[in-house]
Amino acid sequence: MVEILQKIFYQNTLTDYLISLGIFGVCVILIKFLKIVALKRLRKWAEATETEIDDFIIKQVEKFIIPILYLAGFYTAQSYIEKSESLEKIVNSFFIIVLTILIIRLAVISINYAIRFYWMKREESSKGESLRGISTFVSLLVWAVGLIFLLDNLGFQVTAVVAGLGIGGIAVALAAQTILTDLFSHFVIFFDRPFQVGDFIIIDDKLGVVDKIGIKTTRVKSLTGEQLVFSNKDMTDSRIHNFKRMEKRRVLFTIGVTYQTRLELLKEIPELIKNIIEENDQAIFDRAHFKEYGDFSLIFEIVYYVLGADFNIYMDIQQKINFKIYEKFEKRGIEFAYPSQTIFLTRQN
Repeated sequence: MVEILQKIFYQNTLTDYLISLGIFGVCVILIKFLKIVALKRLRKWAEATETEIDDFIIKQVEKFIIPILYLAGFYTAQSYIEKSESLEKIVNSFFIIVLTILIIRLAVISINYAIRFYWMKREESSKGESLRGISTFVSLLVWAVGLIFLLDNLGFQVTAVVAGLGIGGIAVALAAQTILTDLFSHFVIFFDRPFQVGDFIIIDDKLGVVDKIGIKTTRVKSLTGEQLVFSNKDMTDSRIHNFKRMEKRRVLFTIGVTYQTRLELLKEIPELIKNIIEENDQAIFDRAHFKEYGDFSLIFEIVYYVLGADFNIYMDIQQKINFKIYEKFEKRGIEFAYPSQTIFLTRQN
């Protein structure tokens, strides 16, 4: 029996193979114990919490960390066995490749989860396009860095390649400067969120509802029906009026009455308009004043607030106010002014 154990097969005795197998077996048992006992307790703890972060961590431990531990156990066990230089190189390369791929995948999934968690925490209602664009960019970046690290560990001379990529990158950046600027502007819109899909915005003299936020362009559906396409750089460089986040709308309007209106009626107008506005539950009266003497009218300025940002609600309230003012003025004999001129003629003898 001793002779059999000491017999050499491929530079190693049977005892060496058994020891190596025993090391791997012990590693497997320890990992199984960790998986069954420790992860089971962690799952119970995670189920008792409301957050989803612990569930995500446990899932990734089971999906990536456990295989990495198995891989480490295999590497530790095989290192006890003597191997030829070529076989040693193959085994080491296999270990590095598999370990790097597992770590890259773990990093990509974790970073994308962090981005989604950040997005959901801000309670954004629109996710799709922007989230996919950011996730794709992050995944490509992590894979590129990971593959460069892998090639370097496999013995390839990546310094010259990186230097070449750097020079080529500068050339590409200069050629695609506009595209890259729009891409970074997309990141600004993604993280800062000056607007989102569904918001009613005004940019300079253009207005409409945000229809889509892409990696290069943002598309707005105007009130007249056509689609307006803006580059993301234009959006971040412009002064944007976002009416979706407006809690209340300030409304200012003026009316003009004729100069023939009696003084007692003029004094009644501010209180009369105040009562009309206060009849609307969604409107808050601010002020009404006899502002100035116009060219052909006595001008009153009125300010009130609409509770909400909906443009249709604002127009409905303003319409009710206008109808009511017309009705009250008609009953009191107050006339609205309109552009007119009075010509005085004198006769000379």
